[in-house]
Amino acid sequence: MALDEHSYSVTVRWTGNLGSGTSSYRGYSRDHDIEIPGLPVLKGSADPTFHGDKTRYNPEQLLLTALSQCHMLSFLHVAVLHGVVVTAYEDRAEGTMRTNRDGSGQFEGVTLRPRVSVAEPAASALMDQLHKEANKLCFIARSVNFPVLHRATTVAAGQ
Repeated sequence: MALDEHSYSVTVRWTGNLGSGTSSYRGYSRDHDIEIPGLPVLKGSADPTFHGDKTRYNPEQLLLTALSQCHMLSFLHVAVLHGVVVTAYEDRAEGTMRTNRDGSGQFEGVTLRPRVSVAEPAASALMDQLHKEANKLCFIARSVNFPVLHRATTVAAGQ
């Protein structure tokens, strides 16, 4: 049962018309702007494998980013609820996507590798539980149809 409903909006504007639109597969750029009111514009493109610009963000990177951000924010929330003082958090997330012969594709899985620093060594014993709770709360992880795994490392003060 949903307690509340939240709406989000974004404008994605294709900027890659090189003069003749999509008259040929290689005749247009995959460049686009991602616009969210009140925020800087993100410059997007396709992955270079799919004729995109490697200097711009691609959708696959942004999906992985969303999963990593969501887990971190959920984890920090859960840490507060359990009285665990987190002093640093860094995640080196990786995802695997498979393309199909028909041109479609899908993510097969994502592995988050959060490295969490905590103020008290005793908190290290709670980390697996906190990551599991955070995964259950993460809106994005709950919305995808592939596994989101966690390979966490904890560093306690003084170690």
